[in-house]
Amino acid sequence: MARHLQREIERLKKKILALGAIVEDNLRQAFAAIESRDADAARQVILADLIIDENEVEVEEECLKLLALYQPVAVDLRYIVAVIKINNELERIGDLGANVAERAAQLAQTEPIVVPAKLLLMAERVESMLQRALDALVRSDPTLARLVLAADDEVDELYPELIDEMKAEIRRHLDRLDALVLLFAVARYLERLADHTTNIAEDVLYMAEGEITRHQTPAAIFSLESHQFDS
Repeated sequence: MARHLQREIERLKKKILALGAIVEDNLRQAFAAIESRDADAARQVILADLIIDENEVEVEEECLKLLALYQPVAVDLRYIVAVIKINNELERIGDLGANVAERAAQLAQTEPIVVPAKLLLMAERVESMLQRALDALVRSDPTLARLVLAADDEVDELYPELIDEMKAEIRRHLDRLDALVLLFAVARYLERLADHTTNIAEDVLYMAEGEITRHQTPAAIFSLESHQFDS
């Protein structure tokens, strides 16, 4: 029974990692479509979200089947529960990637506008966070997961600065209002993407260490880790 469960868990691991790879690539393409004003590329991202949705359902069904058939405990149970939660976060990230792509397609129909450097920087940080979170999942690496939590603070600091810059840009260029409103929406999506990626990192910490770290600050989590090492 235990051998069968481990084989099924390995299959589940491959499925969640494959889903993560699709989501990561789709998000990268969505960000690229914003900068390039490529409506066709944006539409491909939107279509690919349907594949993400299908895979998300398959992973959830697989998790429920394992819980029902094998009644796992301890580490195995923790892994399956974490995968259920991470699966949900990846689906939401996929939806937000599609939302970014929709704004990119709309942006392509407006007058050309320079995308703010801080927005591109936020997109780069979010992309890096997701990559690290998925790497942490692959390796069950709590240290990488904690780096994702710390990076979320940087995104949170960038967001109000970006909004202030865009408000000032609107006051100077009312003729570009349509495009700037679309970029406002993208900025908001980026903040939410960072939050969902942080949730994945927290789920990896739960999977690796068995502790629920939600609602703790990254500083508190690193402090707790240092205390554990000292003892």
